[in-house]
Amino acid sequence: MPDKESNQTPARLHALRLEGRERLSLVGVEDVSGFDEGTVLLETSLGELCIRGEELHIERIDLETGALELRGRVRELSYDEPARGGLLARLFS
Repeated sequence: MPDKESNQTPARLHALRLEGRERLSLVGVEDVSGFDEGTVLLETSLGELCIRGEELHIERIDLETGALELRGRVRELSYDEPARGGLLARLFS
């Protein structure tokens, strides 16, 4: 539901749970940008999330609810901030 004051859709709740570096559960996933056995790139409500590891497999994904489950050996999780505004806004911020 859009925010009445800003006309923007509020960010979807984002959370992740990593169990023993073997199983990762996420909510707040908006899209899968790319994946292979070594890297999974996700668009989340808090920016792009890069998951690196070995033998990574997406077990379950539901983009309607924003849920994703992944198995494999997780070595790294890193976020990039979401882009705000146009090119000029990013250049002068």
